[in-house]
Amino acid sequence: MSSERSSRNPRADLSSEDDSFSSALNAGEEDEIIIVGYKLDPFRRLLLLIPCILTAGILALVYYWIPKFYIRSCYRICRLSEATKILIKGKYDQNFVKDVHNHGLSSSSGTRNEPVKQTDEENPATSQVFMEQRFPYSANHCRYFSFQKMKYLWNDRLKIFEKLRGLDRDIPSSLFFSLTGLTQDEQKQRSVLFGPNLIQVHITPLIQLLFKEVLTPFYIFQLFSCTLWYTDQYYYYASCIVLLSISSIVASLWQTRKIQRDLRNTIHSSALVNVFRGGEDNEISAIPSEDLVPGDMIELPRHGCIMQCDALLLEGNVIVNESMLTGESVPVTKTPLPNPTAAGQADLLYDIKQHARHTLYCGTHVIQSRYYEGHKVCAVVVRTGFSTLKGELVRSILYPKPVDFRFNRHTYAYVGVLAGLALVGFIYTFIVMIGEALPAWYIVKRALDFITIAIPPALPAAMTAGLVYAQVRLRKLEIYCISPRSINIAGAINCCVFDKTGTLTEDGLDMQEVVPAVDGAFSPPAFNAAQLEQDLLTIAMASCHSLTMIESRLTGDPLDLKMFEWTDWQLEEGAREEGNRFDELAPTVVHPRGSSPPPELTIGIVRQFPFASKMQRMSVVTRGLEDSTFSLFVKGAPEIIQSLCVEGVPDDFAEILQQFTARGYRVIAVGYRELPWNYVRVQRATREQLDSELRFLGLVVLENRLKPPVTTSKRR
Repeated sequence: MSSERSSRNPRADLSSEDDSFSSALNAGEEDEIIIVGYKLDPFRRLLLLIPCILTAGILALVYYWIPKFYIRSCYRICRLSEATKILIKGKYDQNFVKDVHNHGLSSSSGTRNEPVKQTDEENPATSQVFMEQRFPYSANHCRYFSFQKMKYLWNDRLKIFEKLRGLDRDIPSSLFFSLTGLTQDEQKQRSVLFGPNLIQVHITPLIQLLFKEVLTPFYIFQLFSCTLWYTDQYYYYASCIVLLSISSIVASLWQTRKIQRDLRNTIHSSALVNVFRGGEDNEISAIPSEDLVPGDMIELPRHGCIMQCDALLLEGNVIVNESMLTGESVPVTKTPLPNPTAAGQADLLYDIKQHARHTLYCGTHVIQSRYYEGHKVCAVVVRTGFSTLKGELVRSILYPKPVDFRFNRHTYAYVGVLAGLALVGFIYTFIVMIGEALPAWYIVKRALDFITIAIPPALPAAMTAGLVYAQVRLRKLEIYCISPRSINIAGAINCCVFDKTGTLTEDGLDMQEVVPAVDGAFSPPAFNAAQLEQDLLTIAMASCHSLTMIESRLTGDPLDLKMFEWTDWQLEEGAREEGNRFDELAPTVVHPRGSSPPPELTIGIVRQFPFASKMQRMSVVTRGLEDSTFSLFVKGAPEIIQSLCVEGVPDDFAEILQQFTARGYRVIAVGYRELPWNYVRVQRATREQLDSELRFLGLVVLENRLKPPVTTSKRR
């Protein structure tokens, strides 16, 4: 195990300690940490009282400012299995001390929950094997510590602490389709492990905020300075500093509390959720979203909802607005995870990042859910609380990365120089006054004056007042800041860089032209749909998209929307109950605008592969009303489509593409393939099998215009 840990984390400098005393967690991830176990040594703690008393509490303050010194002085290093304190070294050389808790896995009734008995071999989700493999923690009690809203549990089998994870990765895809919902006992057991499904911003008590503010080094120095001035009868000056400090502390506490409340009210969300409860009847129960745990099967309402957890879609299609996470207000269509058993495909491990188009994220708005044949839209909960994507965003706000700008370094250097000057003055005064045989109390007082004068005592109050004023101005713009230090750093920024799309350019796109390719050569460009024949390129532009109807309004990606509107075609979506003639194959149909479209131009979308940034393309499988075969249309980056085409690519492809891109146009290439397959094979084929051996159809050229202020700035 020692070689494994050292290879996982070369940063660990704990080679002198036994591996069972320390461990590297979350290796290679953003929240990578190193932990060391400590146990209280009563004798050391008793001895520590003596220097703390002799230094009038100054040593205790140093221990408060640097916790790792305290834990190394009062505690002794021990095995993690015996530890009562954990020293955490973060990725940015920060140190934290956390308590190790012991908690029994008991239900609210007080009865102990034993591991679930294996009652159904066909359903491993409720079997003892699955519980032990996915949640290998003692059913009688667990040891854990919490760090930055995440829980780390002791794995007694591996003798290490592990981050408590849900079902977000390393789960066979086929396993999800065997889930039927958790029983009441299983739900209670997991709720003790995972806790309530809440993303709460803790409101720090006023007394705790007060001590945290007052016990900073600056204010301690200020207290020392004012005490010295009072003994030296500088009553007015010292009183002014005290009043200024008190007012700045009160303002800072008030502002911090208000921001915490506003952030809590903004983030808090709760709703009733329909959950499948396992058993013979597998009935649906409406429960508060706080009671959701990983493994729960939930039903998504047809008219939408706000997601209260991260969930994997198993049945039905869902239209989601993910603007809360991505900033893009364009609705996204989520499709169910393919069942590898039914499709005869390899049983891949589920990963929440790689399967994002099948995953619904906490905080996103489900606009509409769709199902056919009366099936309900179902999803399985994979993450809850601060483990969700929304929870990760909130944690990044509560625990921001440390920053080390020149402003910080210059501040410390400035204070260091002042402290050095004060020390020189202190020594010089002390030596000179000793030579003059002055009283000891007078020499000490005059020497300490140099320290209080060299370092401005009003500096912390002035900085606090400035930060409070800045926070007030930010709050008026609905900008919340719970890390005031960042405001000073933001003031040192002199250059901001923005991305292009939607920031420097207008939100919409304009169709420029369409350049068909016929028999391996580019044809004259078409500037409107009337100049383009109703051929394969037109069908591709009308069908290869992710548009959908929401409240009788066509909605989707602006590029797809602009291309579809340019064709002057019409999109229809029907349900099986409505007797739509394409229900057996495709719920979405496109055709030229009109009441009686030609049958050969009435196209049903059978299967859709949404745009994937990694592949730089999207594709659809279609079938005409009177066709006996299927067709595949692919659009994407010109270089990618060119590499997938085996025929029809013009010799001057690169030259024409360069002409358009040099003028700042956005160019989309389109490919086509005829599929003489049956319906079952089309549905089971992988994307890699379909997106191959294409015929090049042409280029679609769009313009993304710069915003007027950007154009003006460029001219300047």
